[in-house]
Amino acid sequence: MTTIWLTMIQAKKRMKCAALLIAMLACTAVQAAPLRIGYWTSGVSLGLGAVLETGDFLKKAGITDARFVHFAEVNAPATGLAANVIDISFSVAAASGFSIAASGVPIKIFGATAPADVTFVTQEDSPIKSMAGLRGTKMGMSPSGSSVALMTAAVLKANYGLGAGDYALVPGNEARLAQFLMQKQVDAAALRSVTVAQLTEVKTRRLGTMVEEWHKLTKSNAMPYLGVAAARAELVQNDPQTVAKFIVAVQGAISWGRAHPDQVAAILQKVANLPAADAKIYAAHWDELNSISFEPIDIDTLKREQQIFAASGAIKGTLPADVFVTEPYQSAKKMMAGAKP
Repeated sequence: MTTIWLTMIQAKKRMKCAALLIAMLACTAVQAAPLRIGYWTSGVSLGLGAVLETGDFLKKAGITDARFVHFAEVNAPATGLAANVIDISFSVAAASGFSIAASGVPIKIFGATAPADVTFVTQEDSPIKSMAGLRGTKMGMSPSGSSVALMTAAVLKANYGLGAGDYALVPGNEARLAQFLMQKQVDAAALRSVTVAQLTEVKTRRLGTMVEEWHKLTKSNAMPYLGVAAARAELVQNDPQTVAKFIVAVQGAISWGRAHPDQVAAILQKVANLPAADAKIYAAHWDELNSISFEPIDIDTLKREQQIFAASGAIKGTLPADVFVTEPYQSAKKMMAGAKP
């Protein structure tokens, strides 16, 4: 009988060792796989993505194996997360992120990015003098379903009583929209400040900004955001430190870009084939375009954005209560504080 018990005990020990070995191998396999980072390369996130990709910010933060996935369409990073094509992104359109999270896609939002740096403009000789004059016009902006389109719809409805049928949306990326405006194919356009600054061939009239209109709508001074940083839920749950390191890397790239505008311009000329003048203008607007933050006011703002989008019927569903995770951002802040001399 004693021999039988000893044999059983030894068998249990072997089983425990085998289970431990399997777990260790599985962990090693997860760590060995590259972190798949996606971002939108046809918009303003190209600059931060290019700097992050060409620099050593990820390695300095402790991420030694990463693979970048480029998307040409504004809503594609969210789709990439849903389809498990990427693990993480700093350039998920906020509206798209809210939509896929509400539909049950296992993602977590861990940062507010891409401040709503949008200016509404017309040509200087246009009869349109104000935002209220946009009724019956053709407006160029990011495609339907994008954060810009949804936020524009929300502010026009709330602040001026303009519904979706009161203007025609003409979609396009920044370069196409600038072209549409110059050729008078649209009456007005919602453009980033950097794009407006690059419009040297045509004089424009400023009608307003998204930040001004959002403050009027919400009666607050909170910064609205067009983009969020998001990751697949399993990454956040199984390896939150990698998410924190990613935040450190992104912040490192933002800080470096702020201090090295000439190098940013050189990278954009090489990676995006931007003319030197346009690349320098982009670099000069670096801080207006790039951010990563997740303070309580940022989370409250994102929740408010989702509620406004949902109330307008633009997006469906309710956000999961745990979709916003703060631990990686708080860990990243501690890492960055510890790294300071």
